[in-house]
Amino acid sequence: MKKLVSWITMSAAVTVLTAAIALAADPAPAAKVALGNTDCVKCHAAPPADIAANGAAHKSSVSCQDCHAGHRPMVKNNIPQCGQCHTGKPHYNLSACLRCHNNPHTPKIIKLATNITDECLTCHTQQIVKLKQVKSKHTSLACSFCHNVHGKIPQCTQCHKPHSADMTAAECKRCHQAHMPTAVTYASDTPNKMCASCHKKAFELHSKTETKHKAVACVTCHKEKHKMVPTCQSCHGSPHPAGMLARFQKCGDCHNTAHDLNRWDASVLKGADKGEPVTPPKKGKKK
Repeated sequence: MKKLVSWITMSAAVTVLTAAIALAADPAPAAKVALGNTDCVKCHAAPPADIAANGAAHKSSVSCQDCHAGHRPMVKNNIPQCGQCHTGKPHYNLSACLRCHNNPHTPKIIKLATNITDECLTCHTQQIVKLKQVKSKHTSLACSFCHNVHGKIPQCTQCHKPHSADMTAAECKRCHQAHMPTAVTYASDTPNKMCASCHKKAFELHSKTETKHKAVACVTCHKEKHKMVPTCQSCHGSPHPAGMLARFQKCGDCHNTAHDLNRWDASVLKGADKGEPVTPPKKGKKK
């Protein structure tokens, strides 16, 4: 009987000791500790550095945890979609955000491929209107063909040679708009040399004339639109008697072109006023 009591006592002691050892080896789970930005940087050095340098609103308005909810393996996928925060604009409905915003930690450093257009048009709407209204070779190009860096306004000479050696890249915009380049317009102070780069012969003749036209700027006459040829009457009215105008119905019959006016001798003009026969000078020859 004593042996049985001793065995029961010993068994109970062993059970209590085993339970105590088990409790010591497997303590109660500790409360979860929320992660902070200072924890992320311990393992992820590059993203915090990128955000610190060029994070924009990702630096000032959000924390790592605002985008990356949880951490693996507790959370299977903690890489967010851009639409998680960015909504409410057509631009945010685009897919493949990383096609332009290559690094979400530096969202405003944008790198463009050479075939991007649709993405640009969600913000830049007026440009496509101009490109379609006045079609040119520019109409068929992708936006990023010229604007290969976001926000960059390229110089025309990136693709086009200037009309003349003394024409600067900045002067191209005096007559051409990049999104409708064939709709040529110009201000009233456009110097003749700008026209001369394309209209060389007219410029040379105009420069050598001894008439009052020499002091007149090209755009004074050709002011309505490019390639517009004005009538002489728009400035001069009807300067000759009706009889002369009946015989010589075109100003050019006597005066050649506006850039190279023929000069008539005073005696010839007086004779014409009296109705005497007049032979017009040959084009390009001055009497």
